[in-house]
Amino acid sequence: MNHSLFTDPTMLAPPHVHREPLANGGFVLRSPEPLEPYARCTGEWLEQWARSTPEATALAERDTANGAWRRISYRELRERVGRVAQGLLDLGLPAGKPIVVLSDNALDHAMLLLAGQHIGVAVCTVSSAYSRLTKDTTKVRGILDTLDPALVYASDMGGYGHVLSGWAGSAVRVFSRGANVQASAQGSTQAGTQAITQADTKGAAAQATAPARTISFEQLASATESPAVMHAFAAIKPDDHAKYLLTSGSTGHPKVVINTHRMLCANQQMIAQTWRFLAHEKPVVVDWLPWSHTFGANHNFNLVLRNGGALYIDEGRPAPGLVEKTVANLREVKPTLLFNVPRGFDMLLPLLEADDGLARDVLSRLRFAFYAGAALPQSTWERLDAVARRVRAEPLWLTTSWGSTETSPGITSAHWRLERAGCIGLPMPGMELKFVPNGEKLEMRVRGVSVFPGYRNAPELTAQAFDDEGYYLIGDAGLLVDAARPELGVAFNGRVAEDFKLGSGTWVSVGTLRLKVVSALAPLAQDVVVAGHDRNEVGVLVFPSAAAQGLSAADFVARVAAALALLKAEGGGSSQAPTRALVLSEPPSVDAGEITDKGYVNQGAVLRRRAAEVSALYSGGPRVIRPA
Repeated sequence: MNHSLFTDPTMLAPPHVHREPLANGGFVLRSPEPLEPYARCTGEWLEQWARSTPEATALAERDTANGAWRRISYRELRERVGRVAQGLLDLGLPAGKPIVVLSDNALDHAMLLLAGQHIGVAVCTVSSAYSRLTKDTTKVRGILDTLDPALVYASDMGGYGHVLSGWAGSAVRVFSRGANVQASAQGSTQAGTQAITQADTKGAAAQATAPARTISFEQLASATESPAVMHAFAAIKPDDHAKYLLTSGSTGHPKVVINTHRMLCANQQMIAQTWRFLAHEKPVVVDWLPWSHTFGANHNFNLVLRNGGALYIDEGRPAPGLVEKTVANLREVKPTLLFNVPRGFDMLLPLLEADDGLARDVLSRLRFAFYAGAALPQSTWERLDAVARRVRAEPLWLTTSWGSTETSPGITSAHWRLERAGCIGLPMPGMELKFVPNGEKLEMRVRGVSVFPGYRNAPELTAQAFDDEGYYLIGDAGLLVDAARPELGVAFNGRVAEDFKLGSGTWVSVGTLRLKVVSALAPLAQDVVVAGHDRNEVGVLVFPSAAAQGLSAADFVARVAAALALLKAEGGGSSQAPTRALVLSEPPSVDAGEITDKGYVNQGAVLRRRAAEVSALYSGGPRVIRPA
């Protein structure tokens, strides 16, 4: 590991923090470093790099025709964003209504997102889990009703037309592929009277009921930019809405989170003041994380744009048959920063562990490997560290941050060398982190310039989201790594709402226990779900990993039993030692809300949907059950 990185204050901010005790036994942590000035709006970043580094690569995606990277420079990106922005202005969209994107990360998606933000039109990207990845379109149509968009975009009519075919909204439809529109007699987007012609068999149902106002993305982007674009750009204020993001919807009813330009720009300034090396090194990132989520969008996409780096859009995913695409992209591009969720690292590791040459190529230029979105099991940390030590002259810096959709997203940053997983860092400049006693834990609450102003059109939900001092109730728990040395950081201590009591009255910390069990079962468990509410024993439902497929049922049961025995031997009492386990034969379901497209398992959704399996777990039969 490059030790100078951790001792040079021009590369990383020193880990300093101010602690203020509270009368109730809690305390507040703040960075002693003030937040420096930041951009007025996100479009200022694009304007800056289009002027200063016009020929540098900004974005790239794979060309489906020949497999080569299709790269566009900052100059080209600004030109195309300007044309799309003009096309949006020419449509005369009603004020106050957003643009909604239904499809995955892509260049056209990026240009539409940036164009909307450049002229003050908020954009909301909806997860593919609600549309393309599920047959049930009820939820996505409900989301469209809630958002009431002026324009809806999707990459292709064939893949997304079915979502819109039964939706009664009057928004303009834009497709990159399959629209095959017939221009009106006036032949312009301003006329807005285009009609759908025959698209393809997959889009036939959509064209039967879709409104006449449907255009291709190519038409939208064919406008010639006029001074009206920069006039609209100049009118944007920091507290104007830049985008909307949907919460993960653990309750089944996603909320619409307002993200202002101030939030997004201030949060990137916080990151820049923490990772000071960004002032000297343009980031190169290969990333699959969806722009419907704050990690992939506000953190990663905006970090590259704010710092003039290059973002290679990864068509891979942490899933069998797709993770290989991610590995190939990483090997070819050799990024300088690697962002992923724990599930993503779990899928990458077997490939890297089996091929030192591949691991050397993928990890060669990395400044760090960064995880977020869910807590990282210690076993995953150790495996990744071991691979890096084999193929690099210096160990790899493994680090993380913590935040949420409502905080755009970063609250804390672990901007120093960590010895193990679990620490989420310290508050970044401009953020305040309050710890409030709540049962057996310290509940964390956050206040600062990048915290959202509220949920769109939901004043009651907004009021419920803040305490009487204006701190956002994020719902997570934490504690100091060392109570006597707060500068060593905060340890994540699970979700407050996930914890439960056994029949004995003993609290079970679900987040902490989940990580212990996954590590004990490594590499056989993709994830586990902790059960036992109001029962006398803790049990776990186990989602097996690909590494478990080659084991016989008897061997797998024996391995699980040995892991449970090991946890019991470690001590910690009934709350930290599961006594029962049931191996699930069906993977987590996207349709049922059991897993997000980031790969994070929703504990509550799994327990509700698999109540029969939970009953079987406690039926009095074998301690470890693996159905045939």
